[in-house]
Amino acid sequence: MTWLPDGRMLVTEKSGEILVFKNGKHTGEKLTGVPAVSDEGQGGLLDIKVHPNYQKNNWIYISYSKPVEGGVTTAIARFKLKGNQLVELKDLFLAKPFIAATFHFGSRIVFDKDNFLYFSSGERGTQPKVQELNNDHGKIHRLHDDGRIPKDNPFVGQKEASPSIWTYGHRNPQGMVYDAATNRIWAVEHGPKGGDELNLIEKGKNYGWPKTSYGINYDGTILTEFKEMAGVENPVRYWVPSIGPCGMTIVTSDRYPSWKGNLLVGALAFRHLARVQLSGTKYVTEEKLLQDIGRVRYVAESPDGYVYAITEGPGLLVKLTPKETSSPLSR
Repeated sequence: MTWLPDGRMLVTEKSGEILVFKNGKHTGEKLTGVPAVSDEGQGGLLDIKVHPNYQKNNWIYISYSKPVEGGVTTAIARFKLKGNQLVELKDLFLAKPFIAATFHFGSRIVFDKDNFLYFSSGERGTQPKVQELNNDHGKIHRLHDDGRIPKDNPFVGQKEASPSIWTYGHRNPQGMVYDAATNRIWAVEHGPKGGDELNLIEKGKNYGWPKTSYGINYDGTILTEFKEMAGVENPVRYWVPSIGPCGMTIVTSDRYPSWKGNLLVGALAFRHLARVQLSGTKYVTEEKLLQDIGRVRYVAESPDGYVYAITEGPGLLVKLTPKETSSPLSR
């Protein structure tokens, strides 16, 4: 979900629709001209983010699983709105090579203080190739907001390396947030059976997958004997068993004074919202909120300082009041 300056909230549906909300209620309206998505497996219409300078440039960004020759890929596109119609729609990035797998698309989008665009691309089951720089899978990428490659990206000019890569060695990062107060990027990614991770994302670093993991294969066999390794960034926090981390945000609002600076992470598998307290870059403790509310797919802080979460199974939009209770607004 993302908010427009006029107070409207845009919410993506996996099937390929963008719903329009106002004052916490669905207006009955949808955007038109949305690009075709591959709504198979974990694919579909994924993230949506308004440009930080939207009031000047009117750009909105989406990630989606795009049908392409040879299969499907993670795509990053931007567009403007004319009423409820998408205009000037253009793909800025297509993860390559194209493959047929219908899972692990990553897809999260964030902007930093300089308006660089960061986004995650899942490994699509390619495991060992995640450690190679000649492909876009299992990476977090960095672009200018118009899709150009920044000259100071860590692997620009390196032979056969994809120049958009910012970090590598990821499995499936489905949550990412930029902390403006500290100029840090945090990401959560799905492990296999166990080993979900919270990572501090830093330029050019390797996050280990599949060489290192705190998880095992789904059939119970050993994936790797290494949890740590020289040259690999260790997670700040890991979850065993897996909580299924998805969307995340950082609390900056004065409406939740005891939560300021905390990360909120949606838990798909354990059906709650995790409030993660940090001290600088170190993990301190965690609290479970909204237990059994549903599979928490996304969480975000609105421009007026309230925290909203979206669940599936059941499909709810919930608002967290300052008393730390939840109120379903739409279903």
